Amino acid sequence: MGLVILLLTHYLPKLTRHGPRKDDSYESGMEVIGDARRRFNVRFYLVAMLFLLFDVEIIFMYPWAVKVTSVRAAGAPQAEITFLFGAMIVFFLILLVGYIYAWGKGIFRYD
Repeated sequence: MGLVILLLTHYLPKLTRHGPRKDDSYESGMEVIGDARRRFNVRFYLVAMLFLLFDVEIIFMYPWAVKVTSVRAAGAPQAEITFLFGAMIVFFLILLVGYIYAWGKGIFRYD
């Protein structure tokens, strides 16, 4: 059965006819002007990656905040609460070092 599906998917697309307009791109019924594939500056991708990095930071902060709230409500010892805050401070410091490094490399400058 798998061989039949493999052969069908290989040979069926070849049965369609290709005309001069078949491979043209459709742009709302209008003629295409110029090339649609423009090059983007790599800085856009770098800023997008930094956005994802700090977005993931927020994802990690939410469970931490829930844990701190539940630990405080349960009346945990001060040492455990201090440890949780210390872990988040270390996390922030690592992110701050990365941000300062990106700033120093000039990722945020668009000259």
